[in-house]
Amino acid sequence: MKRKLPIGTSDFKELRTNGYYFVDKSLMIKELIDDSSKVILIPRPRRFGKTLNMSMLRYFFDCKDAAENRKLFDGLDIAREPEFEAEQGRYPVIYLSLKDIKASNYEDAVELIRYSIAQLYFSQQYWIDIEKMQMEQKLVFESIKSQTSSRAVLSNSLKLLTELIYQHTKVKPILLIDEYDTPIHAAYNKGYYDEMISLMSLFLGSALKDNENLHKSVLTGTLRVSRESIFTGLNNISIYSLLSSSFSDKFGFTEQEVAAILENFELGCELADVRKWYNGYIMGGIDVYNPWSILNFVQNYKDGFKAYWLNTSGNDLIKEIIKESPYSVQMEMKDLLDGKPLMKSINENISFPELKSSEHSIYSFLVFSGYLKARLVEYKEEADFYELSIPNIEVKRLYRDTILNWFKETFEANKSRMMLNALFDKDVDLFADILGDCVIKALSTYDVDKREPERVYQAFLLGLLVSLGEDYEVTSNRESGYGRYDICIVPLKTNKPCIILELKQIRSRESVETALESAINQIEKQKYETTIRQRGYENILKLAVVFDGKRVWVKS
Repeated sequence: MKRKLPIGTSDFKELRTNGYYFVDKSLMIKELIDDSSKVILIPRPRRFGKTLNMSMLRYFFDCKDAAENRKLFDGLDIAREPEFEAEQGRYPVIYLSLKDIKASNYEDAVELIRYSIAQLYFSQQYWIDIEKMQMEQKLVFESIKSQTSSRAVLSNSLKLLTELIYQHTKVKPILLIDEYDTPIHAAYNKGYYDEMISLMSLFLGSALKDNENLHKSVLTGTLRVSRESIFTGLNNISIYSLLSSSFSDKFGFTEQEVAAILENFELGCELADVRKWYNGYIMGGIDVYNPWSILNFVQNYKDGFKAYWLNTSGNDLIKEIIKESPYSVQMEMKDLLDGKPLMKSINENISFPELKSSEHSIYSFLVFSGYLKARLVEYKEEADFYELSIPNIEVKRLYRDTILNWFKETFEANKSRMMLNALFDKDVDLFADILGDCVIKALSTYDVDKREPERVYQAFLLGLLVSLGEDYEVTSNRESGYGRYDICIVPLKTNKPCIILELKQIRSRESVETALESAINQIEKQKYETTIRQRGYENILKLAVVFDGKRVWVKS
């Protein structure tokens, strides 16, 4: 019998009570119990079942309504394990979700957290006898419930709650925190990252570090935010990213699970195409399908294959990263779209401030967010190296339709900056490509067909070089050595190379290579670098720029 698909249903009790189709991940409970770590963080990409799994843990461990919750696990794998009898319904459970803490400024974010904690305190009154509290505890308790507590009290509110529950039940509670990093993502996007990091360090640190009133804590999120900024001094934490073997098959669907779903809904013939569209994620060496996309495809199979995961997020952070990433990264994005894998090292600690400037951080972010898959190919003493590629057709469409469009917009808006970066990085081929594209779009045929096209090109290049600012000295037609160079660029405050450009139009019947050699020889023969060397500069790049109408070639 076909069951209803749990699309958008993340409450385990609702799913089981209403007979929804359920992919059994209950052995996650056994794996969690067997893990001796007191604090466990499991980061996974969005829509990979984190909230549903956390809800499952909540109903399993919670001693409130334990007998009723026990029925939810009838027929599941965990019910056949000895841990089921030993651990089911044994602990008070504190369940906190931070998925809605998305504010445009820090003050509003604090208020959202304050409200969430107040609601949490109301829900936990079941365990606490207020009349038996000391007066100071009672005042703090009431201030948190009424959302009038100070920042200091708010920062310690989770720890206080564990203390109160243990004090009144004599059983150490389990703390579950879902989407712990959502407030950090929002803070980074809206410009109050440092303040939020400071608050979250206190908020999580006080509850998790050396808390003798806590039995165990499990956190989920999208990323493993840098240990130095969030989990400072927290030595009892185990972090199982998608590179870890632990919990590798507990988030997302394995191929066996996908085959069972397709067979149940009489779509087994679609498996090969489903694999191309929604498989390709690698977690702890296991190939995993995107569960959100699988469920939506099965629900809407008559509409064919679609990029369902793409439509679940605005991808704002991805957009900003691509727009402001180094041009070398943007170029490698095109290689990925062409099916060319990249070889990179990956850092499991994501540092948000480095996301827009560090190639290392950018690729790590894309891997752990689900936009790239990483297959380990080489162990090295300094770092492990992974082959990075686009997981499947769905994500490739995201790159092509979304990221590539952002890249194109950025490329057009910042073309002169990118061209200059290529120039100072001595990337002659990229400089030539961008210059040629600029010439095609900015200069008319009439301009370059005039009597002195060298002057047109010289004026055009000088116009682009104006954006360099006061850190560079840009001169033209200055005497040096035995002649006058066309353009010379001298960096005044960096160790970047000095650049001499000789511009030359290709003569009738002259080959491109001959014209390039002639221009290079002129720079050498006339010793245009003389003045620069007299000023103490040794790092000099000599470039020949030759043209025929609106076609341009460059050689160093």
